[in-house]
Amino acid sequence: METTTAVNPFLEGNFAPVREEMTSDPLKVIGELPTDLSGMFVRNGPNPQWTPIGQYHWFDGDGMLHGVEIRHGKASYRNRYVRTRGFEIEQKAGKAVWSGLLEPPQPDSNGYKNAANTALVWHAGQLLATWEGGAPHAIEVSQLETKGEYTYNGKLASAFTAHPKVDPVTGEMMFFGYSFAPPFVKYSIVSPQGELLRTIPIELPMGVMMHDFAITANYTIFMDLPMTFNPARMQRGELGLMFERDRPSRFGILPRHGDSDSIRWFESPSCYVFHTLNAYEEGDEVVLIACRMSSTNVFVTQPEQRDPDGDIPRLHSWRFNLSTGTAREEMLDDVSGEFPRVNENLLGRKTRYGYVGKMAPTPLPLFDGSIKYDLQAGYSQTYEYGKGRYGGEAVFVPRPDATIEDDGWLVTYVYDTDAGTSELLVLNARDLSSDPVARVLIPQRVPYGFHGTWVSQQQLDASV
Repeated sequence: METTTAVNPFLEGNFAPVREEMTSDPLKVIGELPTDLSGMFVRNGPNPQWTPIGQYHWFDGDGMLHGVEIRHGKASYRNRYVRTRGFEIEQKAGKAVWSGLLEPPQPDSNGYKNAANTALVWHAGQLLATWEGGAPHAIEVSQLETKGEYTYNGKLASAFTAHPKVDPVTGEMMFFGYSFAPPFVKYSIVSPQGELLRTIPIELPMGVMMHDFAITANYTIFMDLPMTFNPARMQRGELGLMFERDRPSRFGILPRHGDSDSIRWFESPSCYVFHTLNAYEEGDEVVLIACRMSSTNVFVTQPEQRDPDGDIPRLHSWRFNLSTGTAREEMLDDVSGEFPRVNENLLGRKTRYGYVGKMAPTPLPLFDGSIKYDLQAGYSQTYEYGKGRYGGEAVFVPRPDATIEDDGWLVTYVYDTDAGTSELLVLNARDLSSDPVARVLIPQRVPYGFHGTWVSQQQLDASV
């Protein structure tokens, strides 16, 4: 009797990995790269080195960095695996050793592999590749070579969120690590010079998947959302991690340098948030803007168990009144969008503009355009990538010495399904209705991935 294996969509098409690490210089440019656009765009994403063990989840693949360096109107490209300990062990073995998130851990594998595949952050002269289940990895720019795990001289006492926040005014970096054993969250602050200053526990009723958080000038905001971990479910043969839509969402607001006793919790209707756009203070209120979903099927594999209303993210705001203790939630747009970004020179302060990837009407997480929100005027503008063209997170790059918030560019990788080619798209962030500033053609396919960052020329020159 012949058996057939279902095709995993995250191992097909432009989700499929590329195997070659390459360097290409110079690249062909359609249009003209601005002379004051100088630095390197680097994006992280999953790229399995070997055929996966069992079911493959998009979150499982080994981290691969794709970088385009721009200088004097010219561009070069390189891609490199993040060479984690797990990557090196599997390369030596010539096969996958670790299973992924949808499978039980392999015997003697010491849990799940730190894939370092999710995002990037620049802080204290160092580029870090992040993965929320373990330590970050230090990356050398602009070569994109891996230096190794970065543990703050052994002071790292938790996992490290994929989305740490750097205060552009003080230079501090805040991060947290969540766990499925008490204490369920640990919160840390790093000095502008890169010293881990303190780590405190945050008390939660149970373990939850906390992918992101937010900061303001004075507060840190945690999201205790009902994507819960329950060992009893695993003992019954059910998913240990699942969304419980009958539980409310809780948002905790902590003075940045406070402790667990000083956190204020606000309840809101059940939801899930993968990514925050920004947060700020306004009078007695702390305002959070993020992409909200009514629920998520992120780890659901059986079609009959899927929530048809889940996984549809839309931009929302929450207003938490520190005087009255009330919370107010509002949908800002009914268009489905994710991977929100702002001008990070204003992170934690009130911003007028935000940028969100427009979700394509497909079952897969594809982006068919970029949306610019004017949060003050309640207006949005969309750039469509075109038929059969899909992009990713669009990162805002400020023009050097800009005095206007949206003076700069949006950069993202776009894949053309008809041509089978990839490019770096550079858009004028002030006017998304205009033609692209430039299209930088990449000599190989860039698979769909997760999050990127812009490393300025000044940061490149000062890198350690």
